[in-house]
Amino acid sequence: MGLISLLWGIVAMLWMVLALIPVIGITNWLLIPFAAVGALIAAIGIALTSREKRGRAKTGLLLNGLVIVVAVVRLSMFGGLL
Repeated sequence: MGLISLLWGIVAMLWMVLALIPVIGITNWLLIPFAAVGALIAAIGIALTSREKRGRAKTGLLLNGLVIVVAVVRLSMFGGLL
């Protein structure tokens, strides 16, 4: 679960960088649920693994959470249009 959430977070981060382009910014509406699913997978990974093996899941949770925050801020700046 940790590896899946980490890879999901990397893909979400790359998508976020692409969504910072003004014309493509509308894709943030799809990016937020995508990153939320990655954060959910990471949370499940944290809950189900032992304390020593939580690093990847925590990193995935951090990446997906950061993507969600940036996407929400980006949408709120222009009223969700750009």
